[in-house]
Amino acid sequence: MLLKNHSKLALECGTDEAGRGCLAGPVTAAAVILPLTFENSLLNDSKQLSEHKRDLLKPIIELEALNFGVSHVFQEEIDQINILNASILAMHQSISQLITQPEFIIVDGNRFKPYGTIPFETIIKGDGKYLSIAAASVLAKTYRDAYMNTIHEEFPMYNWKQNKGYPTKEHREAIRKYGVTKYHRKSFRLLPEQLKLDI
Repeated sequence: MLLKNHSKLALECGTDEAGRGCLAGPVTAAAVILPLTFENSLLNDSKQLSEHKRDLLKPIIELEALNFGVSHVFQEEIDQINILNASILAMHQSISQLITQPEFIIVDGNRFKPYGTIPFETIIKGDGKYLSIAAASVLAKTYRDAYMNTIHEEFPMYNWKQNKGYPTKEHREAIRKYGVTKYHRKSFRLLPEQLKLDI
């Protein structure tokens, strides 16, 4: 499906997050304002793209966007305020990095909190419909993956380079074997049989 611009507003920002369902690491959001003339046949929801295509798109988006912001909200804060609030906070923080204030915000998903007085719309599966949300999804995913690759070096036994902190069988096995790290979200159900985590 060809993605399109959501409206004719010159300063419309798309925002999306990555890592919401992970057991470890931050939730990462990006906000992107694209020029109205922006076109890219490769761009799609980051989950539909290979890692190679996301890595190709990242510098194109960064170069051609009018402006963009990316923000991590880390596991300690996720545990304090819950993952939904952390996702919205990451989106707000990424929007606050935009050099130009957007006139309108489009958000992937169905939950958001007002950012100042800027009007917004939540769009389910918006990352597969609109260019600016798709661009934000690619930046959020590539920046988060790069961070997970870095902390993988510190704790290679969890293979975050591969699973990026998602609840794969291998990741859960490593938690069972080695316990949890400072990067794990303590408020999450890290093991299926877990009632309470001994930490």
